[in-house]
Amino acid sequence: MNAIMEESKRLALRATQPVQTQLPEVDGPARLRGQADSSQLPDRIADLVYSIPARRRLSELVLKVEVVEQVEELLHEFSNAGLLRSHSLEPRHTVLLVGPPGNGKTSLAEVFACELGLPLLSLRYDAIVDSFLGETSNRLRKLIEYATLNPCVLFFDEFDAVGKERSDAQETGEIKRVVSSLLMQMDRLPSHTLIVCATNHPELLDRAVWRRFELKLEIDQPDHKQLTTWFRRFEKSLSGPAGISPEQFASYMSGENMSAVEAFTLDVRRKIVLSHDKLSPAEAIRLVMKRGKLPAIDTSGEEKNGEGISTSTPEKNKHRRKVQGT
Repeated sequence: MNAIMEESKRLALRATQPVQTQLPEVDGPARLRGQADSSQLPDRIADLVYSIPARRRLSELVLKVEVVEQVEELLHEFSNAGLLRSHSLEPRHTVLLVGPPGNGKTSLAEVFACELGLPLLSLRYDAIVDSFLGETSNRLRKLIEYATLNPCVLFFDEFDAVGKERSDAQETGEIKRVVSSLLMQMDRLPSHTLIVCATNHPELLDRAVWRRFELKLEIDQPDHKQLTTWFRRFEKSLSGPAGISPEQFASYMSGENMSAVEAFTLDVRRKIVLSHDKLSPAEAIRLVMKRGKLPAIDTSGEEKNGEGISTSTPEKNKHRRKVQGT
């Protein structure tokens, strides 16, 4: 109700403004779904967060089956929040993403915002944390007050920067006060605002932080099945045969994170486009492998000194990468 009242006030204020000041690019229907307009953020929080365009859909990510099921369940709860509230229940709205870097935690935050049609606001720690006593808590309070009245996805990347264990003797008193203030502010947020926190170091989080999260998802490095699924999707988008099988690609990229896998496929696309389609997909893939100084792969099952075929195991490929400095 508070969010509806706040929106009504904004609409009433906009109606009193001259027609010339209303920009169709801002107020028209052309705004992307799930994309926040930074010009509409109030001055009190405009420097505390930055808007991330949310264009990723859940179907575009390649995640483990159990992770996809839990994400779909949370999205279903939000979509049926009215039904839950009619039975005195609230949808879950605090999510913790844990896992090594480069495996899709930020992309998953985009998915939540895009699928729910909400703006995605990412916290700026350099603007939040202040050396002056109490100033950090005041800035957090302003941000939470805004999120209370304006449904959004509030994203805390590198959450261990502000959610550290308070018993750590090496941390300053201001950081400890930030943790205490953050815990109280999180309890105040209504369920129409989704909090998504991501961390690479869950062992650094304060023990009291863990119980605040209703959903905890572990986003690990892609396994063999995820890599083959990714490559099959990529192969369908190509204009010709890739020259390698999904299983060979999975073995080649074994041990890499999803960021490296995506960078590989994007690099192949760039080469095809910049060649004006003179390069076939198989040739582009071979060039990317050769530039990476990794054993290239084809279907004949022989090894040719880094420019031909590799039938080695993933463990051997990892050893070669370390030796060659890649």
